[in-house]
Amino acid sequence: MRLNKSVVSWLYILPLVLVLVPFFVAPMLVVLVASVFNTDGFGGLIPTFTLDNYIGVLTSGLTFKLYFETIRFTALVWVFTLILGFLVAYFLVFHVRNQLLAIGLFLLCTVPFWTSNIIRMISWIPLLGKEGLINSALLKLGLIHEPLTFLLYSSFAVVVAYVHQLTIFMVVPIFNSMARIDKRVVEAAVDAGASRLDVMRLIVIPLSKSGVALGSIFVVAIVMGDFFVTKVMSGGGSASVVGAFYEDIGVLQYPTAAASAVILTAMLMLSVALILRTVDIRREITQ
Repeated sequence: MRLNKSVVSWLYILPLVLVLVPFFVAPMLVVLVASVFNTDGFGGLIPTFTLDNYIGVLTSGLTFKLYFETIRFTALVWVFTLILGFLVAYFLVFHVRNQLLAIGLFLLCTVPFWTSNIIRMISWIPLLGKEGLINSALLKLGLIHEPLTFLLYSSFAVVVAYVHQLTIFMVVPIFNSMARIDKRVVEAAVDAGASRLDVMRLIVIPLSKSGVALGSIFVVAIVMGDFFVTKVMSGGGSASVVGAFYEDIGVLQYPTAAASAVILTAMLMLSVALILRTVDIRREITQ
């Protein structure tokens, strides 16, 4: 018996549906419903529709400060990871002639990421502290007369930790995009008199857009959805949106936390939509 094409199509996507519905769609619906409920102040939800939770979040000066901090960290981390990821991928693809060696160096880049994110984050503390290796070296060289205090428990430390953790998420997709660039196109451009800057601007960057877009989605989503790095590396001096509604959950203010989560999710989806407008990832990947 031959099945209808539509039935076959549904059977193909059935495993994905079985995963997405209970683990993604259902939790999001629960959060959305909780965001428009009242609370009794003791962790209980009163099923009466209200928009007070959203109004309270959107009219709070603290909320705008937290969103500003989150967006600032996201932008800084995105810029630095993009620069580092692009340069590393470019070197591996266009300057390492042996393809096997390039793949080996690429895999070597991933070795530090086999360890826990927490361990990699905490490893910066002995380096950036007042008595850390960097300050000690600068003092011995006579370049500074007192330890630099901005290195640790500051916004600088937060950005450093994020860049260390997330650069690989830029390297991998950009490397994959660049590896698919036909080297003969680059050679033809050079033979035609194009400079390295022209090759980079007219060939490499346009053909690497899909990798840049994918890496940007990973980095933006992770930074906007994290609070632990900000909390630890800033020493409590900086905060994030996620940290705020984590605190709300701690004091049983579930509707307020749910409203904050919905707003942050909407902002994240808007950010991803803006990134995807720059490139048709499906077409780029299937080429």
